[in-house]
Amino acid sequence: MSNDLVVILTALNLEYQAVRRKLAGPQVHRHERGTRFEVGTVQGTSCRVALGLTNKGNHSAAVIAERAVQEFSPVAVLFVGVAGALWETARLGDVVMATHVYAYHGATSEDDGLKSRPRVWETAHGISQIGSHLARVNDWADETPGTGPVPEVRFGAIAAGEIVQNSKISAEARWIRQNYNDALAIEMEAAGVAQAGHLNGAPVGIIRGISDRADGTKNSADDRNWQPRAAANAAAFATRLAVELAGEQEQIAMERADRAHQADGFKDHVSNTAHNSTVGIMAGSVKGSSVHMGTHPKVTGPVDLVAELGVFREDLKRHHAGGMLDDDTYRESLAELDFARRTARENSSASPKAAMMALKRLRGLIADSPELTAKLAPLVAAAGELS
Repeated sequence: MSNDLVVILTALNLEYQAVRRKLAGPQVHRHERGTRFEVGTVQGTSCRVALGLTNKGNHSAAVIAERAVQEFSPVAVLFVGVAGALWETARLGDVVMATHVYAYHGATSEDDGLKSRPRVWETAHGISQIGSHLARVNDWADETPGTGPVPEVRFGAIAAGEIVQNSKISAEARWIRQNYNDALAIEMEAAGVAQAGHLNGAPVGIIRGISDRADGTKNSADDRNWQPRAAANAAAFATRLAVELAGEQEQIAMERADRAHQADGFKDHVSNTAHNSTVGIMAGSVKGSSVHMGTHPKVTGPVDLVAELGVFREDLKRHHAGGMLDDDTYRESLAELDFARRTARENSSASPKAAMMALKRLRGLIADSPELTAKLAPLVAAAGELS
């Protein structure tokens, strides 16, 4: 994982330009399949941002998000742009940050009508916490004279579908009102990005500026005036969020380095005193004559990584046998784990990165098991250090 890089994606060029104006020194980065990103730093900071354009729709957004995660291994993926407000819960220009995303077009058609079958993705806890903190501090907005009232940040569900919603009385509008009445905003890309993040183990944040009310007034002169302002507000909040995310990851990395240094010092102390003494230690694991304090043994090369992944495979097996992993999750997790082991065993220059991406996807699959994710974390980090 790149500890100082956040991916920001947009669907419209208007939204892209709003984010780009926040970046210093953007440079083109071309993906091998032709997708172009621009990588720059948020002005006045060291936080790097890889900015990409997905175009409209959940499917296109999912593909580009997947490509961005594979290419950059970012701290997080933020999808930024404009959206329509629902139920008049937000003012034009306000920012909505998703607590969860509904893919609201999932349903089954039966004789007595449509039955909702949505998919839902929750925003990663860490991103939500930082977003809430920024909203409380409330110093993120651009203070440009003549831009109207200071925008507020609102937190709630965002509904993502496959059509442009612009009515309060259509069958689609009634369907959303009946089944998703807690949604604050509606748009067309968040579900695709959320799914891509879930499959790749990448935290995702959805930030939308309210540019219309999805009530039949879309594409009016008023709407066209609000779009740039809403996009600018979303870009201001998102880039500030990116800076905080990168800073937190840097702090976490420093704390881990300090703990590792302390552990090495403790190990040396035990080694020096154990020659003529009996030493009692509460340890996380013991292998041969090595004691590992509360974590997996340190991985120093591909052979070690393959061995530790084999140990983790047994952990997966035990959780499945104990009913803590369902059959589908267990099967998909094994596939990702075995792929990571094979690529690590190949010991080519590209192998560690491929193994790391497979382990990130595995992390997304087992996210509901804190014990497994804690055991997997040092292995993901080790694969990243070897790449």
